[in-house]
Amino acid sequence: MNIPDIDLPRVVVIGAGFAGLKLARQINTKYHQLVLIDKNNFHTFQPLLYQVASAGLEPDSIAYPIRKTLRKKKNTFFRLAQVKSIDSEAKILHTDIGTLNYDYLVIASGAGNNFFGNKTIEENAIPMKSLTEALDLRSKMLENFEQALNTQDLDRRNEFMNFVIVGAGPTGVELAGALAELRNKILPKDFPDLDLRQMKIHLIEAAPRVLSAMSEKSSVKADKYLKKLGVHIYTETFVENYVSNVVTTSVGKEFKCDTLIWAAGVAGQFPNGIDSNKVGRGNRIIVDENLQLDDTTFVLGDTALINSEKYPEGLPMLASVAMQQGAYLAKQLNRKAKNKSRKPFVYNDKGTMATIGRNLAVVETGKLKFQGVMAWFVWMFVHLMLLVGFRNRVVVFVNWTWNYFRYNNGLRLIIRPYRKKKG
Repeated sequence: MNIPDIDLPRVVVIGAGFAGLKLARQINTKYHQLVLIDKNNFHTFQPLLYQVASAGLEPDSIAYPIRKTLRKKKNTFFRLAQVKSIDSEAKILHTDIGTLNYDYLVIASGAGNNFFGNKTIEENAIPMKSLTEALDLRSKMLENFEQALNTQDLDRRNEFMNFVIVGAGPTGVELAGALAELRNKILPKDFPDLDLRQMKIHLIEAAPRVLSAMSEKSSVKADKYLKKLGVHIYTETFVENYVSNVVTTSVGKEFKCDTLIWAAGVAGQFPNGIDSNKVGRGNRIIVDENLQLDDTTFVLGDTALINSEKYPEGLPMLASVAMQQGAYLAKQLNRKAKNKSRKPFVYNDKGTMATIGRNLAVVETGKLKFQGVMAWFVWMFVHLMLLVGFRNRVVVFVNWTWNYFRYNNGLRLIIRPYRKKKG
């Protein structure tokens, strides 16, 4: 990998998501040599992926170059690579570009899609966990409307214009709201010769209510907002199969659609070499209160599972958790380098939020719960501040402002036609 050997302990971080990048930016490289490894050369702001998928933002608005982030830090190296396996006894990483020794290893590789073992859904649904997948969904959606214009078969046209979203967590709810606003305000201008009233958006959730991780009050409001936008909601319903454009469910209802969007589940992802006895719920690695797997290995973000009385199923898989853990570990490694004692990680729950559409959002922070216009502005402000890079904040803010007053939601260009992945 062409990493120089120096007389500083080498900290290798797998993953440049919220946790890994936060750690890399805050660790003191006077005391450590830092090597950051990721399969992409950019950091993705995942909470806004749905806006890229719905053509509200361009991909460069929510992506930031990793090298640019770290270029002022000495003793710091970035390598574009896939980590294949970990040899914890020898303290060696095996990657597709070579091997690398480490003194401390930080696994912050995040989470991937969880299809719960359903192969037909995995093969035919479109997930949305990466920038590439969001762009695939955008292309597929726009191509569907172009094809709907060109067919005389009414049933086939309806299939092109029907969208089924599985999972009514924040991602599913936000995407459903964005698609509804596209249908109601934007697409009729692009496709004046297409009856957009025939476009149907179905949101399917296995839990008894949407946004089940939030309070019942927020769920009720979100449900009301979605229905106001024309989204059809089905709770306590499992999707069992998706074959030949037919979605079958546990309640016997079927949907004919050309696009099934999977936002129903995630699972931790990490290289081979982790003891299976150390892997718990959601394929996450079980760590102690110091985020440690062993003496030299730490796990952060969506990959880490800390069981506690308050969070018996582990901390929520949120950006705020990952960023706090990244900042915590950087501080603890800096303290260790100065021979100072370490402290256990304590999560500061700053709340959760979700936006449904223009002037429609729900926010919960501590005992304070509010919805509507004020919640929407709070949601926008928080997400702007969390974006990496001043340019990204300005671009997103200008886009949002323009869209708010002009109802002109992005460019909607089909740059790269959607191609189904071969299994």
